[in-house]
Amino acid sequence: MSETRSPRGSSGAGRRGHPRCRSARAGLLFSVGQIERSLRERHYAQSLSHNAHVYLAAVMEYLTTQILELAAKEAQNNGERTITPRLLDMAVHSNELLSTLFHTTIISQVAPGPN
Repeated sequence: MSETRSPRGSSGAGRRGHPRCRSARAGLLFSVGQIERSLRERHYAQSLSHNAHVYLAAVMEYLTTQILELAAKEAQNNGERTITPRLLDMAVHSNELLSTLFHTTIISQVAPGPN
């Protein structure tokens, strides 16, 4: 007798064919559940679309990815291996679209505390 096995493996989620969390279902790394909870607890609107939290998570993830990629290029151009707040600021303000979006934002350098 030959057994037929699921191509997804032996986990319960694979047999049902649905990822466990909404973030995985949407293909996102940012937590959709945390963003939904934050939107509801802070009462940003009287009512929310059932997709609002997924859309906001996707936009936040996209912006974060773009900013980190630009900061990594700035670090590489400056011969540095780590992304610092100064490099984040340079990356945001060197990009025309991000510069207009964050024109009032100050990315501060926090001094390290005493050891």
